[in-house]
Amino acid sequence: MIRIELDEATLTRTRIATSPLWEVLTSLYVLQRNPSEAPWPYTGWARHARRVLAEVPATAPARLLTIGSRAPDFLSPIPTSAEPTLAEQLAELRATPAEVIAEQIPRYHRPDDLPDWLSPFVTNRQAALDRLADAIEAYWDAAIAPWWSAMRAALDEEVLHRARALAAHGPDALLADLHDRVRWEKPVLTLVKPLEQHFEAVDQRLLLVPLIFSRGALTYSTDHPEIVAISYQARGAALLAEGTPAPQGRAVPTTDRLAVLVGRGRAQVLRALTRPATTAGLAATLGLAPSTVSEQLSALLTAGVVHRRRVGRRVLYGLEPAGVALVQLIGDEPLTASA
Repeated sequence: MIRIELDEATLTRTRIATSPLWEVLTSLYVLQRNPSEAPWPYTGWARHARRVLAEVPATAPARLLTIGSRAPDFLSPIPTSAEPTLAEQLAELRATPAEVIAEQIPRYHRPDDLPDWLSPFVTNRQAALDRLADAIEAYWDAAIAPWWSAMRAALDEEVLHRARALAAHGPDALLADLHDRVRWEKPVLTLVKPLEQHFEAVDQRLLLVPLIFSRGALTYSTDHPEIVAISYQARGAALLAEGTPAPQGRAVPTTDRLAVLVGRGRAQVLRALTRPATTAGLAATLGLAPSTVSEQLSALLTAGVVHRRRVGRRVLYGLEPAGVALVQLIGDEPLTASA
C-alpha cells in the first residue's frame, strides 16, 4: 500500500489536470503487464502498439519509462498546467535541470550502484533527455495519436465532471469516489499497490490526473517539492476498443428494445449519457457526426429524458430520471444515474 498523509492545506488545494506524457507511461505498462494479450478494451490497441514498438526502432528508448518498479519522476514529469500538450511536456522533459536529476536519483539508487540505463542522464544529460523525448514522440505519433482526439474528448468530460463534483461537494467527497484502488480515510489517501511506502504532504498541492490507460498502472509522484500527483482510471477507455468484441459475459440482447422504442441513434446517445458529456465528446465516443448527435440530443431534450447544463464555456448533457428509467428498464442494462 502507498499511504499519503495529506494535511488540510494540501487537501484544500486539490486540482485536476490531464497529461499526455503520463498516458504514454501507463500505456507502456499496459503492454508490459499483459505480455500475451491485453484485456478488453485495450486488446486491439495493444496489438497495434506492439507492432509499433517492434517495427519502429526510434521508439525503443521509450521503454526506459517502465524499467524497475519506480523510476525517478524527472523521466515523466507531472503536468504543470491543466491541459498540457505532449509537445509542452516533452519540452519540459528536455529542459530538466541537472540539479533535479542529481536530487532525485539518490532516492532510488545508490551512487555506487547506478544502473547502466540511468547513467547517461548523469554523464550526458542533454543527449539522454533528447533521446528519450524523441522516442516518446515517435511512439506517441504511431501508437496513441490516432486515438487522441476521442481520448481528449473523454478526458475533457472527465475533468468537467470531477471539477463540478469538487466545487459542489469538496475534496473529501471527490476522493471518496475516485477509484476502487484509491481509498480515502481522512487524512490518509491510500493507493492499493504491492509496494509499502508512506509519505506526508504538508502545505503542498494535490493534483489528480485522470488517464485512459491508468489500468496499466496506478501512478503517483512525490518528488516535486510543491505537488503530490496521483493518477486514476478515467471513464471512457471503451473508445479504444475500435470494434473489438466485448468481454465474455457481457450479454448483448438479440432485440434492442430501446432502439425499437426511440430509434437506434437516440438509443446510442442515451446509453452514452451514463455520465455527463458534451456534444463533441459524444460524437467522438460514438463515431457519429456532431450534427447528428446534436439532432438526437434536441429530440431527447424535447422528450424530457435529457437535460443540459452549462459548465464554464462548455455545455454538458445528462440523463433526467425518465432517461435513467428508459435505459434501465427498456435498455436491459444496469445504470448508475449521473449527477
